[in-house]
Amino acid sequence: MPRTGQDYLHSIRDGRVIYLDGQLIEESVDHPAFRNAARTIAGLYDFQSAPGNGDLMTFESPSGGGAVNRFWQLPKSYEELVKRREAITAWAELTYGFLGRSPDHVGSCLAGMVMGIDVFENHSPQRARALLDYYEYVRDRDLFVTYVIANPRSDHSKAVGQQEEDQFLIAAISDEDSEGITIKGAKMLGTSAVIADEVLVATGQPLRAGEEMYAFCAAVPMNAKGLKILPRKSYEAAAVSQFDNPLSTNLDENDAVLYFDEVKVPWDRVFVYKDPEMCRAMFNDAPTHMFQNYQAQIRLSVKTRFLLGVARKIAEVNGILSIPEVSGKLGYLAAKTGMMEGMVKGMEAGGRYYGEYFLPDRKLLYSAQVLGQQFYPELVFMVRDLSGANLIMMPPSVQDFANPETAAFIEKTQRSPTVDPKDKVKLFKLAWDAVGSEFASRHAQYEMFYSGGEFVTRGRSFNNYDWDNVTDLVDGLLGSYDL
Repeated sequence: MPRTGQDYLHSIRDGRVIYLDGQLIEESVDHPAFRNAARTIAGLYDFQSAPGNGDLMTFESPSGGGAVNRFWQLPKSYEELVKRREAITAWAELTYGFLGRSPDHVGSCLAGMVMGIDVFENHSPQRARALLDYYEYVRDRDLFVTYVIANPRSDHSKAVGQQEEDQFLIAAISDEDSEGITIKGAKMLGTSAVIADEVLVATGQPLRAGEEMYAFCAAVPMNAKGLKILPRKSYEAAAVSQFDNPLSTNLDENDAVLYFDEVKVPWDRVFVYKDPEMCRAMFNDAPTHMFQNYQAQIRLSVKTRFLLGVARKIAEVNGILSIPEVSGKLGYLAAKTGMMEGMVKGMEAGGRYYGEYFLPDRKLLYSAQVLGQQFYPELVFMVRDLSGANLIMMPPSVQDFANPETAAFIEKTQRSPTVDPKDKVKLFKLAWDAVGSEFASRHAQYEMFYSGGEFVTRGRSFNNYDWDNVTDLVDGLLGSYDL
C-alpha cells in the first residue's frame, strides 16, 4: 500500500528537537504552531492512497517496494514525464500551489541526482553507491525529505571560508573516523524542516579551493542527535480562524535554521566528501537543479492559476467585470498565466534524453524561471489593485458574525451585486491572506528569491540558451551579401 497520512504522522513523532519562542517543543505534530501544516502533508499522502487515485499518483517501485508516489519515478520517455507532471499537479492543486517544499520537491532533487549518477561515480564510486542506496531507502518508504543548501553568513561580502569570527558558523565537517563524518555549524533555509522526515545537507553556493570542510552532501534524519531546529515565527499559530486566515491556517510550511551540534553522519549517508567542484557538479552537471526546478515550475503554474481565479472573483464581486479596463487587465493576467502553463508543457515537448532518462528542455525551464520570478509580484499587485480598499476594510474576525449588532452592520456595509455580505467578506479574507498578510509577504519573498536573485536566474537563462540557434540566423543573412 502507498504511504498514508497516518503513516506519515506516526513517523515524525520521533523526538526531534525544536525551539520556538524560547521554548523547547516536546511534540511538534500536535503543537498549535505546526499541527495543521503536518496534517496538510498527511492529507497529501491520504490522497495518493485513496481509492481511484493509484494510477494518477503512484507507480510500482522498481525494487519491489510496493506503490510509491510518481515523483520518485525516473522518467524514461515523454509519456512518463507527463504522467509524473500530472501527479505533481494534482498534489499542488490540493494546496493551491502554496507548499513550496512539499515532499515532491526534494524528491525531484534526489531523482535528478540519481539520473546523473555518472557524475557521482566520477567523484567516488563509494559515494555514488551510498546515494543509490539512500534513494532506494527513501523512495520505498515514500519519505518526506527537505533540504538546507544556503549558508548563514555575517558578512555577505566575504566567501564561505572567510567568515572570520567562527569557522563553524556555517555547517562544516569538524571530524571524521571509520564510521562517518561529524557536522558542526548552521544551515538554512530549512523550509518544512519541522514537519519533514529527513534533511539533505548540501551547498548551493560556489565553493573555492581551501573550503573543503564545507564541501559535502549528506542526509540526516530530523531527529538525529545534536540536530537543533530553530523555526521562524509561526503564521499558523497567529491565524485567528480558518474563515479569517484560510491559507495560513493550514499551509504555513515554516522555515528554519538548522544547527548541527556535532551531528554524526555514517558514511552510507555521505554523497559528496570534501570536494568543492563536486558540490557544483552535483547540481549542474547532473540534472539535479533542472529536475527540482521543473517541479517548482509545475507548482508555480498552479499557484498563478489560483491567484488568477481570485482576481476574477474579486472583479465579479465588485461588479467591475464589464469595465473594459478591468477585463483587459484580467486578459493580460490570463495570458501570462497561460504562458507559464504552456512553458511547462513546452519543456516536456522539447525534452531530450540524458542517458536512458527523458528530461525537460533546459532552455525553456530557465526561461520560465526568469519570467515566473517577474510575474508573481506583478500578479500579487494586480490582485491588490482590483481589490482596492476592500482588502483592509474587513470585519476584524469571524466573531463579528456571532454578535447580532455587528452582524447587522456587516449586512449593511459589505454589499455586493453578486454575493451576500458573508461571502464577500469570505472572499476578501482569502485575498488578503493570499496577497497582503504576513503569510502572503513571505510567499512573495519566497517566489522572488527561492531560485536565487534576479542576476542568478538571468545568468542561468543566458548560460543555457542555444545562442548558436539565433546567431546562425543573423550570420546566414550577413553572409548572403557583400559590398
